[in-house]
Amino acid sequence: MMPHVSHLSGMVTKNLFLKDKKKKSLWLLSARHDRELNLGDVAKRLGLGSGNLRLAEESLMLEKLKVGRGCATALSLFCDEDQSVKVVLDRDLTSGGHERIYFHPMTNSATMGLKPDDLLRFLKETNHEPIILNFDQAS
Repeated sequence: MMPHVSHLSGMVTKNLFLKDKKKKSLWLLSARHDRELNLGDVAKRLGLGSGNLRLAEESLMLEKLKVGRGCATALSLFCDEDQSVKVVLDRDLTSGGHERIYFHPMTNSATMGLKPDDLLRFLKETNHEPIILNFDQAS
């Protein structure tokens, strides 16, 4: 995808739909596309204990977000009507000075950009208060 969007002014995201294996909680993590993420570190920073976060099954993603593999993004949270999915955002997406943040709009055959403030407004309107983590700092 990157060769097709590298000319855009802003930051492309990668998104992971995750499940905490002990507490059975669901998480959607949106980060810069070029971030290397260690799920054990992310779990510790969220207070879940190392090794408890896993990629959730596609069937669960279809049930909660109404999208399949490769299509889960913050924009799919409007389908999470019971607000059972917690949102984690890379601090760089909201405070990195990007003109736009790019997500798939429910399908991975398209990409659209939102201003960071518009993303935060969307999350608030869908009752998904994000947890913002600074991945530039070591935990």
